[in-house]
Amino acid sequence: MVQFGIMFNVLEGGVIDPIDWSKDQFQPDRSIIVLDESQMSLYLWHGAKQGLVARRTALRQAESLKGHGYTIGKSIIGRDIKELKEIDARKVKRVPLDTELNDELQQVLEKKHKKLDNFIVNFDLSGGTSVTKPITASSTKKEPKPAAKPEPKINLKPEIMSQASPELIKKSLPKPVVHPGPIEEAKKTATPSISEDDSIKAKVSFVIISILDHYSDIWISKKDDGSYSVEMMDGPICSFSITEDRIKFSSNSFSGISTNIKNAIQKKFVDLNKLLK
Repeated sequence: MVQFGIMFNVLEGGVIDPIDWSKDQFQPDRSIIVLDESQMSLYLWHGAKQGLVARRTALRQAESLKGHGYTIGKSIIGRDIKELKEIDARKVKRVPLDTELNDELQQVLEKKHKKLDNFIVNFDLSGGTSVTKPITASSTKKEPKPAAKPEPKINLKPEIMSQASPELIKKSLPKPVVHPGPIEEAKKTATPSISEDDSIKAKVSFVIISILDHYSDIWISKKDDGSYSVEMMDGPICSFSITEDRIKFSSNSFSGISTNIKNAIQKKFVDLNKLLK
């Protein structure tokens, strides 16, 4: 049975554009769909710079392809696709599942194939390599740890104690426990001063907590310059940077949401910041 494959770039707005079968297509600002009939799988790969809205749009298109296949002329490619496998490039080598699926995708891309018209490839199964599941840390057999040897106990017999000198008995007796007074106890339980680094982390968390009161599904990204961007399904919410231990929002932050929600988020953020004083 002839088995085909085809690769798509998901454009803005959800349009899928067939592209050449190549590893070079996988760029940080793209979401790529790979339809593979040889494994009856559909791979959806997201670049590290793809925002939440673009990812969700690409996912909808991938789910549609999985359900209906891709029509070219009178033929349908991927009619019987069974699985949709989503890969986040940011999580590769950090999250086992994304790492495993990415390794599987790389093997699919390296299979022998012949390029046909309309960006379709025909896999050469006779010389191709089968996709195998890589061995993960969880699948390896762990060597049993040797049992710890019990520490020898030294028993001091009563008759020896009775024959010991008073000075020796005094030294061998445990020292009495002295309970701290109110002043010493207060010193121990006093709240340590928060560091500047912890203060910055707390303020970033306060922004996120304040937004989550109104939007349950958000995506947060940290840029190369250290600034943060927060998005929801319908678009960006805000972006901010940290200057001298202060959160500084960009001029267009919260411009796409209602004034009431914006004011509520800002009020919650201010109230939470008072906990650091």
